[in-house]
Amino acid sequence: MSYRALRLGVNIDHVATIRNARGGRHPDPLRAAVMAVDAGADGITAHLREDRRHISDDDIERLVRDVHKPLNLEMAATEEMLEIALRHKPHAVCLVPEKREEITTEGGLDAAAGHNHLAPIIRELVGAKIRVSLFIEASAVQITAARSLGSHVVELHTGAYCDAHAEGKLERRDEILRQLKVGAREATKLGLEVHAGHGLSFETVGPVAAIAEVTELNIGHFLVGEAIFTGFEHSIRRMRQLMDEARGGASAMLA
Repeated sequence: MSYRALRLGVNIDHVATIRNARGGRHPDPLRAAVMAVDAGADGITAHLREDRRHISDDDIERLVRDVHKPLNLEMAATEEMLEIALRHKPHAVCLVPEKREEITTEGGLDAAAGHNHLAPIIRELVGAKIRVSLFIEASAVQITAARSLGSHVVELHTGAYCDAHAEGKLERRDEILRQLKVGAREATKLGLEVHAGHGLSFETVGPVAAIAEVTELNIGHFLVGEAIFTGFEHSIRRMRQLMDEARGGASAMLA
């Protein structure tokens, strides 16, 4: 089996979270994005939430203008966000579920149940030549729905896998990892590009990076947190190293 190149998308949302805790412009997410690219990131991810709790509209405008790597705009499937995406035309849009009361994105988008709502939004994004990704669980129902909706990419939610690892529920962790592998294979068979992300850390990234069909990992919160102790560039370079090592040894790690 041949293994596809594995890209790293760095999510800079929580640089903005720190900035917004006191207001002003420091630390600047744009500066973080430039540093991430210099450290080896293949792209930048930013989630413009409806309540603007971290990334702002101005951040998106500056990222599109000043960062010369692909921007992956995470957003809810709303008319407001669609208008923003069509105006700025990022490289990609990842549609995610969003609830005002949640601390972070909880679970994947229900692409199957939301088909009628999602279809016209995806159609407009595709018509504007924006790559469309759906952030979903690694289930056959959701993967099939993503394909029928015309998305280019699925991003498989790794949060439950990371949570099970952190809680020491190793059998549960391994079962979720198996589901991720199966989901990645099925999505690839349907012609979808496969990404993965949410909650990944130095401890958990290896087995996910080793999944041959996965072409991109999107990682943010851990990298920003680790930067407090070791610096942003160092945390990104270390993550990139672990991803590359896992991919190099992928044949031994895949079930």
